[in-house]
Amino acid sequence: MRLYAISDLHLGSTENRETLSAITPRPDDWLAIAGDVGETEEHLRFALDALGGKFARLIWTPGNHELWSLPPGSPRGRARYERMVELCQARGALTPEDDYPLAAFGGRTFRVAPLFTLYDYSFRPDDVPFEQAVAWAREAGVRCADEIMLDPAPHPDRPSWCRERCDLAERRLRAACADGTPTVLINHWPLLSELVRVPRAPRFSLWCGTRRTADWPRRFRAEVVISGHLHMRGTTIVDGVRYEEVSLGYPQQWRRRIAPDALAVQVLG
Repeated sequence: MRLYAISDLHLGSTENRETLSAITPRPDDWLAIAGDVGETEEHLRFALDALGGKFARLIWTPGNHELWSLPPGSPRGRARYERMVELCQARGALTPEDDYPLAAFGGRTFRVAPLFTLYDYSFRPDDVPFEQAVAWAREAGVRCADEIMLDPAPHPDRPSWCRERCDLAERRLRAACADGTPTVLINHWPLLSELVRVPRAPRFSLWCGTRRTADWPRRFRAEVVISGHLHMRGTTIVDGVRYEEVSLGYPQQWRRRIAPDALAVQVLG
């Protein structure tokens, strides 16, 4: 059995929906979907229905786009996230709210841990105070739609929600990894700040993760860490840990660059 991964499907795009429907079936293997499937429940349902019959099991983690309050009148904040979890669980997909299962890929056993950490604006220079972080980004013309579209309710702000999510994930990882089994960590946002390279808008790093997760890959014996968000697909090794950025992205970013049979990246097996 093998583990494949993909993220940032952005199914608001007709071309992305058509391409996803043609993905190569791998009925004996698992597929991790590391967030930004789309902006609506319909986008998530489409992905789960299109991929569910082509893989033995799906694993889903949310990205910021799933948490946007679209369409108007839809659930917001934690309620929206919980609704997306319900949709996944109803179709048998593993979520960050489920137990971390053991699975054998390529003859080795791993503990598979889908995460939801969000971000807290800590991916910034040390001399930029937290209170001035968003203004610092705006000075360079950098804005993120999350500031309007991603409601953190019932939390007062997104960093507070991030703190709650990291507290929960850290407790669960500590308990689940006590037996020493190597892990596969799956999260939409990169776990390390040094992985965030956005040449055209470097100050966008504010919305790309939290320093809180920097030591998780080593502490929790990660064999591989899967993420998306950056739309910069590739492999990076840091301190002996392999990091796979598996974004598809918008059509202009992947067209003529990613073949249909390579939409999903093989990460184990």
